[in-house]
Amino acid sequence: HLRLVESGGGSVQAGGSLRLSCAASGYTYSMAWFRQAPGKEREGVAAIYTGAGGITYYADSVKGRFTISQDNAKNTVYLQMNNLKPEDTAMYYCAATVGFLGRMVVVALSEYRYGYWGQGTQVTVSS
Repeated sequence: HLRLVESGGGSVQAGGSLRLSCAASGYTYSMAWFRQAPGKEREGVAAIYTGAGGITYYADSVKGRFTISQDNAKNTVYLQMNNLKPEDTAMYYCAATVGFLGRMVVVALSEYRYGYWGQGTQVTVSS
């Protein structure tokens, strides 16, 4: 059973930066970050195909500000978040799948494609 351990998150002022980490206990094909704000649906933020050369996908709302990357030796992915905005405030969840995913952003950022989830880490951005 694959386990995901998240770290990072916290509180920051608008324009600041945070980095989230997610360590997997074994092989993954894709790892992704999702977020959920109070009263809103969970949305995909970024994904990286760890088992396919590190192809990355981003939600339009974070393009140019967030960067997802991987460290294969540590089975860990990182989400570097720059120029944070109050609307980025949410609980952030790491997710993973070991199965093949099609190379499309709508697939990569679909929560239904991921069977393994972390416990979540809070990100709060104040104005």
